[in-house]
Amino acid sequence: MIEAMDLADLLDRLHVVALPMRVRFRGITTREVALIDGPAGWGEFGAFVEYGPAEAAHWLAAGLEAAYQPLPPTRRDRIPINATVPAVPAAQVPEVLARFPGAGTAKVKVAEPGQSLADDVARVNAVRALVPTVRVDANGGWSVEDAVAAAAALTADGPLEYLEQPCATVPELAEVRRRVDVAVAADESIRKADDPLHVVRSGAADVAVLKVAPLGGVRAMLAIAAQIDIPVVVSSALDSAVGIGAGLVAAGCLPELRHACGLGTGSLFVDDVADPLVPVDGFLPAAAATPDPARIAALAAPPARRDWWIERIRQCYPLVS
Repeated sequence: MIEAMDLADLLDRLHVVALPMRVRFRGITTREVALIDGPAGWGEFGAFVEYGPAEAAHWLAAGLEAAYQPLPPTRRDRIPINATVPAVPAAQVPEVLARFPGAGTAKVKVAEPGQSLADDVARVNAVRALVPTVRVDANGGWSVEDAVAAAAALTADGPLEYLEQPCATVPELAEVRRRVDVAVAADESIRKADDPLHVVRSGAADVAVLKVAPLGGVRAMLAIAAQIDIPVVVSSALDSAVGIGAGLVAAGCLPELRHACGLGTGSLFVDDVADPLVPVDGFLPAAAATPDPARIAALAAPPARRDWWIERIRQCYPLVS
């Protein structure tokens, strides 16, 4: 990390923005992030507001890396991305997918509180009618029995590429993996774990979903990926264009990339700090983003929210290693 005496420099470089969203996602309609205009580039600190300092410190480390250290060189120029379909009614699916031109894979949110398995099936089938490869993400929202039943219902009309985080715990993931014929992907069991490799060592996942910010930066994510013997999917954490750029660079650095990545979530925002990246034939460039000063000014969070983020950085900064 940068020297402690440079915390004042970090805060001088800070811009806090509030990005309006097209639909509710993760229970929010406005996404706040703190951007750092650093000497090496732009970094993003966007740990979700409910996260405590210890967990949020990993996100700050990622922002500091991008702002103060040159990112590593990439092995490929473009990254295949999946469409992201929130827990919208089935009738709204075509409108959502239209924001991902050329995408051959779609990730569909399921297990939304207040919705039924029938809602999930209808949404997945609406996506399947338009996109050839479909994966679903339950964010740990099912029990083992629910996951087994959901896997059967969601594959009755066609295959799934994988179930992402069907249950919350590693033992539950392992049991689901034994009982269903669909591949299981781990997300929260990696990015929120004290040992991000435990889920892989336990034989509880077929695919590892890795996110730059929660894992502490591009280099930290690549170090974890190097120790994993299952395919890796790089995904965003509802990042702004800056965080998405770091994810695209990370995906570009991987020695092998078998699956589309979840880095097309910029389309979930009404406005962003840089011109929106529009997929070309389902691909985005493996490059960092530079925000537009006018957009940063227009999207600036209220002063009280800026103060909140500054205090949060003060709490997290001593925990960054």
